[in-house]
Amino acid sequence: MTAQQFTIEAVTSYPCPSELTSASTGTGIAWAFNEQGKRNVYVAAGPDFSPRQLTAYPHDDGQEITGLSISAGSQWVVYCRGGDHSGKDGSNPVNPAHLLVPPKTEIWSVPFAGGPAKVLSEGDYPVISPRADSVVFIRNGQVWIVPVDGTAPARNLFSVKGNCHSLIWSPDGTALAFVANRSDHAFIGIYRNAYTPLQWIAPAFSKDASPRWSPDGKRIAFVRTPGAGGIPDSLLVRKHQPWAIWTADVNTGEGTLLWKAPATLAGSIPTTDGGTNLIWPTPDRIAFLSYHDGWPHLYSINSKGGAPLLLTPGNFMVEHVDMTPDAKWLVFSANTGTDTTDTDRRHIARVPVDKAAMELLTTGKGIETYPVITGDGNTLATLAGNAQQPVLPAIMPFRKGVPASICTSLLPAGFPLAQLVSPRQVSFKAPDGTTIHGQLFEPADKKGIHPAIVYIHGGPQRQMLLGWHYMDYYANAYAVNQYLVSQGFIVLSVNYRLGTGYGYEFHKPPHAGINGAAEYQDIKAAGEWLAAQPTVNPKKIGVYGGSYGGYLTAHALGRDSRLFAAGVDIHGVHTRTELLPPPSSTPAPDADTAEIVAWKSSPVAYIDTWKSPVLIIHADDDRNVAFTQSVDLFKRLESKGIPFEYLAIPDDTHHWMKYSNAVMVDKATAAFLIKQLK
Repeated sequence: MTAQQFTIEAVTSYPCPSELTSASTGTGIAWAFNEQGKRNVYVAAGPDFSPRQLTAYPHDDGQEITGLSISAGSQWVVYCRGGDHSGKDGSNPVNPAHLLVPPKTEIWSVPFAGGPAKVLSEGDYPVISPRADSVVFIRNGQVWIVPVDGTAPARNLFSVKGNCHSLIWSPDGTALAFVANRSDHAFIGIYRNAYTPLQWIAPAFSKDASPRWSPDGKRIAFVRTPGAGGIPDSLLVRKHQPWAIWTADVNTGEGTLLWKAPATLAGSIPTTDGGTNLIWPTPDRIAFLSYHDGWPHLYSINSKGGAPLLLTPGNFMVEHVDMTPDAKWLVFSANTGTDTTDTDRRHIARVPVDKAAMELLTTGKGIETYPVITGDGNTLATLAGNAQQPVLPAIMPFRKGVPASICTSLLPAGFPLAQLVSPRQVSFKAPDGTTIHGQLFEPADKKGIHPAIVYIHGGPQRQMLLGWHYMDYYANAYAVNQYLVSQGFIVLSVNYRLGTGYGYEFHKPPHAGINGAAEYQDIKAAGEWLAAQPTVNPKKIGVYGGSYGGYLTAHALGRDSRLFAAGVDIHGVHTRTELLPPPSSTPAPDADTAEIVAWKSSPVAYIDTWKSPVLIIHADDDRNVAFTQSVDLFKRLESKGIPFEYLAIPDDTHHWMKYSNAVMVDKATAAFLIKQLK
């Protein structure tokens, strides 16, 4: 036993915030809290910003809260309850609590001042009208509308071919833009009223997305990418993914190309948080995010055309972008700062929409993300934490400063704040010379020789940090890593290639994933780095991870059982050939080679050299990784006599919607690693 020991229940008891948002006027903010599975809406307002629980959902029933927004004038808070919006089928209801009457995915509203919450309709992705009187939303792929106070039933606003998404009101609330996805192409449409036919904006043989109104409501900007089809191309060669920004006149529907991304790999459409983050803040400037200089940065361009202006130069990434109510500033989080280790943190910055004059607003050893500015323009709200304190809502004046948490009183009394360690940044080389970053968790008592564990994040488009993560799934992983350290393990969390935070070539490397699993060499290098440390027992190194981390865990156990003595594979992919495009009459020129490479990129290709024991964990309503991936691995391991244990969880999803299931998974993970390695 060590002085820093605590339970899994204690270290995962923190309230986990999400959906931080602000009202368009005044000082009101709102967010959702997941408190040990009980998910509720909270609000606060200046000048004191005391948190106030607005809803009263008392059970750990797996029903998440998303789409949170505050109406103009701060009279109403609207949200969606239900579904799994981190999955591939977000609107589909979930029932991890095994309720006899399955829950629905529904739109709710509740007065900001307090009062009973009311179901408005089944549906998803709610958007409040600028007039604050109604809510539009998606139901079965079509657009519906309902009064925000629920005084009348919801009704179908219009019906179109395909599935609608990306609803956005015009500034004056008289028109609604939307995207109609029609499989191999997508159109942007405009709805005006019950008597006017729908208008299609610059329709083409393309996939149009992200409609954004000009401030005067007379034009629309949007992103255009190619439609599906054409001559099959190589499956193994990295290719530029083209995209462009167009604008269109709302009256005529005629479109004009504004800017086309460079035809380079880095010029491909960005896939980091928010994608292109297209914003039309002022009449003469349009802002967007692009990766074409090798890093995901903000740019702005004259709305009539010209060369884009790089707003945020430097070797760092931009994410969580928002605009101030006066449209003068873009605020965002970035992995940069005054400390060289800020590569593995997030801080808040701002930049004018028309000038490359970026300012860091927060610095230090903390993690600050998801910034929003209050409607009066005076206060910055953010989710802020550090190595010991999980991220919680915090506020500060809209200038350089230190965020003050407004919710530390909501941390449970048993949360082991003072017992948590501060991970330190380490780096090492992969066999091909790539520098790999990691966070090393070491017991407070560093004497003696310790067993060690390599933790592998999922995604793979993620980055673990030198503190509590801002995403709930990875905050849970950070808590488990802290628990394992409390049990005497040394833990190395690896930011392998395919992750974000280190530039385009690291994020989109050659021969990775289904095309060769080049990223596995980073995991092996992490294990070998640990084995070379004088405080690590090289015969007692384990590995674990979820999702893509489960995939790489299975690779580690199949390919290097001599290095990795045991592992926990949580909802990982094991056979990648199933993810190839289906056979067609005109296959890709390298289809046969791609199938061979995909097989060699699959962990099950190494079942004959798999010797180490493994715990397989999967929930059977997983919408991200098919449950069959683990059923198949189970049977292969069984046929080879490889030692394994398993934990199958009925009705939950990839993201442990039910807190008690997350705790069960965490405890099983830790118990297996302790049994095998201590």
